[in-house]
Amino acid sequence: MFIAKKLRSQSVSAYLIYMYQVEDLVRAYGLDADRIAAEYLPRFGYDEQQMKEAREWYESLIRMMKEEGKEQSGHLRVVQNTLDLLEDHHRELLADQDEHGYRAAYYKALPQIVALRQQGNNKEKQEMENCIDALYGATLLKMQGKELSAATQSALKPISELLRLGEENNKL
Repeated sequence: MFIAKKLRSQSVSAYLIYMYQVEDLVRAYGLDADRIAAEYLPRFGYDEQQMKEAREWYESLIRMMKEEGKEQSGHLRVVQNTLDLLEDHHRELLADQDEHGYRAAYYKALPQIVALRQQGNNKEKQEMENCIDALYGATLLKMQGKELSAATQSALKPISELLRLGEENNKL
């Protein structure tokens, strides 16, 4: 919760990647707030008030996941809404004739975006969601201690640059 608030104000991309991780964490704990409070939250050294707030936040996420049918997969509406805002902003920047740098970055990233959309269940996703998915996948690999190949790092570079430029142009 504390990290999500901070990231949301600093970087929408980082916030989305974090929220993807939180959704996966909640699922890994079986949507069980008691387990999260007992096994996960103590790692952070929260005081009593912070622990209470964090637990309430996870409980609300669990409630939303159940209400929205996201127990097994998918993103919470709040996360999807943020992805939609990111996509809208992306489309606005592409349509803006003065955004030469952003459009150039987009065309550099486009081959990677097209490749991502052709993989698995990415065909119906919007471009920015595919970009966030790619960065989250790389984050998961790093968390598992796996090396990213030079080709993967090279493919992620224009995607990261596109997201960075989009955020520079507007805080969502």
